[in-house]
Amino acid sequence: MIYPRFEADTFWNFRRTSEVFGAKYPASPLGLITVAALLPQAWSIRLLNRNTEELTDHDLDWADLILTGGMLPQGGDTLDIVDLCRERGKPVVIGGPGVTSSPHLYQTANFQILGEAEGVIDKFVEAWEAGAREGVFEAEKFQVDVTKSPIPRFDLLKFDDYLHIGVQFSRGCPFTCEFCDIIELYGRVPRAKTNAQMLAELDELYRLGYRGHVDFVDDNLIGNKKAVKAFLPELAKWLEAHDYPFEFTTEASLNLADDAELLALLNSANFVGVFVGIESPDTATLIAMRKKQNTRRSIAQSIHKIYAAGLFVHAGFIVGFDSEKESMADAMVELIEEAAIPVCMVGLLYALPNTQLTRRLEKEGRLHPHVQREDVKSADQCTMGLNFETLRPRQEILADYVHILERIYDPTAFAGRLQRLATLLDNSGRKQPTRAQHSRRGLGRLEMLHRVISNLPEPRDLFRRTLSQCFASNPESTSRIVLLMALYLDVGLFSRDVIARTESMIAALERTAEPPVRREWASAV
Repeated sequence: MIYPRFEADTFWNFRRTSEVFGAKYPASPLGLITVAALLPQAWSIRLLNRNTEELTDHDLDWADLILTGGMLPQGGDTLDIVDLCRERGKPVVIGGPGVTSSPHLYQTANFQILGEAEGVIDKFVEAWEAGAREGVFEAEKFQVDVTKSPIPRFDLLKFDDYLHIGVQFSRGCPFTCEFCDIIELYGRVPRAKTNAQMLAELDELYRLGYRGHVDFVDDNLIGNKKAVKAFLPELAKWLEAHDYPFEFTTEASLNLADDAELLALLNSANFVGVFVGIESPDTATLIAMRKKQNTRRSIAQSIHKIYAAGLFVHAGFIVGFDSEKESMADAMVELIEEAAIPVCMVGLLYALPNTQLTRRLEKEGRLHPHVQREDVKSADQCTMGLNFETLRPRQEILADYVHILERIYDPTAFAGRLQRLATLLDNSGRKQPTRAQHSRRGLGRLEMLHRVISNLPEPRDLFRRTLSQCFASNPESTSRIVLLMALYLDVGLFSRDVIARTESMIAALERTAEPPVRREWASAV
């Protein structure tokens, strides 16, 4: 099993942060180790992650069959793996969201597994063992019973390579955001594992000796509130019985802030952070993209409620929606500052394959040609977005994007948000202090602080003051602030690279384009 490289220098790379904490890469390949657990027990399986180690001729010689696949930014390396395997006469199987969304890109593979593996892998195994060496196997959409999904093969992982290990409680999301492909891949009815099943996965991680950060990779952990509210008290009991070996992060919709009971349950179950898709400060834009759950509320106050429950927030924002009639840059920056969110993933709108947005743009004749192989090596929405004819002049959108990144990732602004977060993040009520991620790597607290600070760019005094203030006023949250500070090693540098590339795009448009003309499509009104 080969996990492909993320070819593009994506926002989520976090390589420098990983290195400071003694790891090689942020996240482990949960999809492949889940598939590994579905394969016959008689098969000998090895896992190689191209983000953490090199693939050698010896590795390929060992194998009878190669299984690979991943997400859009991994597409280029996935195809390189296919070419390498075909050259050496090794049959190769591709699965995952990349091939499911764009099977035309991966036709050179021997086998394609489309959709959720649990629903079709047995048919592939049967065909392979019967002698088949080519085929396409497609699962029926949204029909997999995740309560029958096996414990992933965590034993295939090299734990010390990763900042965190992933697990999954549920699949699917009840919302209908126009740009999102999650509901196209996994449906709108979240399917959850049983409590016993989920705790058995944590038991296995614990048995194998893992300690530290575990990420629930659910695209919306609270999509099925009834299930997660039944699970969290059991998780809290498990943690107490095992002396709190893990701390958790996840992704959830902003309406999490409306449920005080749920926030308290997350705190008791040692959840320390959450990614939230905010997308835009503009109510009309949120309604147009069908993200109404973020309207009729103060977004900043909602984020502060999550902080008050002891969870830090990463947030996602998008620039380039049709409903943007004028610059959104100042409003977006003001919201990020008011909410005090240090780490924000700000991307350009990208029409992903098989989404409502893509279908609408195709119907309007505005979608650019489908991605080809030469494009996927840079497939990240920070650098490859706006793959359609925009309503607002493209130069204006790109200029907004540059303006936002320049302001929010200025070191003074970033440190200022950290300082404000340190006054809002309340970890005082936790029964058990969260264990520092670096403890299992033999790094002491002072050594870890020194490594983070010494690797940060100047002016470092800004960050030292932030830490000093947090030590004095909110010591229970210091480890959270240190982690978020360390992430600036990646997001600060990455933002400057994206700014440079975006400015080059603007310059090219200004050299070649006619004076900007505001376009209007009747169907987009």
